[in-house]
Amino acid sequence: MTKIGFIGLGHMGEPMAKNLLKASFELVVYDLSKTKLNIFQSLGAKTADDHSLMSHKPDIVITMLPSGKEVRHIYENMIFPYIHPNVLLIDCSTIDVETSRSLSQMAEQKKIAMVDAPVSGGVAGAEAGTLTFMVGGSLKAFEQAKPILLKMGKTVIHVGGPGNGQAVKICNNMMLAIQMISVAEGFALAEKLQVPADALFEVASKASGQCWSLTQYCPEPGLVPTSPANKDFKPGFTTEMMLKDLKLSQQMAQNSGASTPLGAMATVLYTSYRNMVGGNDDFSSIIRFIKAKLPKEKA
Repeated sequence: MTKIGFIGLGHMGEPMAKNLLKASFELVVYDLSKTKLNIFQSLGAKTADDHSLMSHKPDIVITMLPSGKEVRHIYENMIFPYIHPNVLLIDCSTIDVETSRSLSQMAEQKKIAMVDAPVSGGVAGAEAGTLTFMVGGSLKAFEQAKPILLKMGKTVIHVGGPGNGQAVKICNNMMLAIQMISVAEGFALAEKLQVPADALFEVASKASGQCWSLTQYCPEPGLVPTSPANKDFKPGFTTEMMLKDLKLSQQMAQNSGASTPLGAMATVLYTSYRNMVGGNDDFSSIIRFIKAKLPKEKA
């Protein structure tokens, strides 16, 4: 039986790890939360402390952590010092490209296969096992990782060498943030012009204004069944998480010399919105900021 070490049982990591248990993998988990560890122990997983995960000799180690700082710390202190041959490393976190490529280079020096495999699909996708993985690394490592990733997701795409998974994820989410703001502005303008929201949706969803933010995740309630707008913007994908990805996009744009003026403006808007109401609501709730209809208890 394949043994998997899983590090990071947060909003995304917990349902992803549970899907691996459902797929009958032997699982060893690590997280700072003792409550999360107890939950997984009750489900049949083994638990590890700071330095014991690699002593379980996992065939695969998956990390799902908040930022590059945590990812680097875990790999440099918990994984690489205790690494054994033939293990496959899969980092599903969303982090900066530089850190991802640096860790891949360290793995290569140790002759260890590693891929970066950030995800798209949010908590709902993680729970349903329908995530999309964009995978950077060698083709050989990708082929090793793909069957495992398909137990947690629906679509697994190889996007090139080390770090390219992170690069594609950040480009995609910058585009998503810009599109969501454009959709919110469209509905805000339509409201001022006394155009019914459903009329705009019916036209735009079939015309040149259509995009995923409109047809699958519409921030105007009552138009798309899958939208968090129907549930008072319960995430989903939080404003804080979107802002994190936007900041990464601007960091990478600056480092590479790319021009992303709309990405920069989206970062400013999401920063202002987060500072006013906090970052716990779904990122599509920025329509409240665009319409200046912020929740009274948060404003």
